Amino acid sequence: MPSKGHPPSRSPDTLRQIPALTDLPRPVYARAESLSAGSWTPTHRHDWVQFSYAISGVLGVHTEQGSFFAPPQWGVWIPAGLDHEVVTSTRAEMRSLYVRTEDSLWAPARCRVLEVTPLARELIKAFCLLPADYSECDSRESRLVHVLLDQLAQLPEVAFSLPLPRHPRLLALCNELIRDPSQNTTLTEWAGRMNMSEKTLMRLFQRETGLSFRGWRQRARLLASLNALEEGDSVTSTALNCGYDSTSAFIAAFKSLFGFTPGELFRV
Repeated sequence: MPSKGHPPSRSPDTLRQIPALTDLPRPVYARAESLSAGSWTPTHRHDWVQFSYAISGVLGVHTEQGSFFAPPQWGVWIPAGLDHEVVTSTRAEMRSLYVRTEDSLWAPARCRVLEVTPLARELIKAFCLLPADYSECDSRESRLVHVLLDQLAQLPEVAFSLPLPRHPRLLALCNELIRDPSQNTTLTEWAGRMNMSEKTLMRLFQRETGLSFRGWRQRARLLASLNALEEGDSVTSTALNCGYDSTSAFIAAFKSLFGFTPGELFRV
């Protein structure tokens, strides 16, 4: 189940209800939500694609394969039939599009984080104002939907995901690092705990996650920093809490992954 790889605590007060839809009334269906801090969904799946992005706040989508995070103006593409949970640690304004699978055959059948371009953002904003049963004839509404789908197909993918291994002992290691990204246990120490050589652990990590141990841990730390920065924590305290010895090293790593400094991304 997607509960692997992230904290299990959930409050009943922040449970989000899944829309009771059996099918979509049109090729694309929109939802606009204001989410409270700590909101979450139970594990569920759809018979259609879901694309969700946060105007503000950070969205987290958790699956068996890993976790996918979308800071403001990025979104998570969730393929049809994939078990997933959606969580927000902070308050968030979310926009979601549900897309029929036959109208998104160009999309790979995997979860992805995509950059929401300015044009796509304005198209989504305009589409969210349409009624659910908008005209499918040769109308302004139908033409807007065609352009929106064309733009969604072109959104660039970004590496805001944290792949999880299936190897039980390696998964336990990864969960420890997720729970406490500040810990500085070395690869040598982890290899000793797992009764294997460093080289064997390195090969196992690469095979199971597609990343080196160092690269995976750095990505876990940077993704863990998103919610703290969104909540207004200082860059310095966030860097220290995520295991960085210096603010400058944290900012450099952050910009390398996200393409922006923390100040540029969150306007802190």
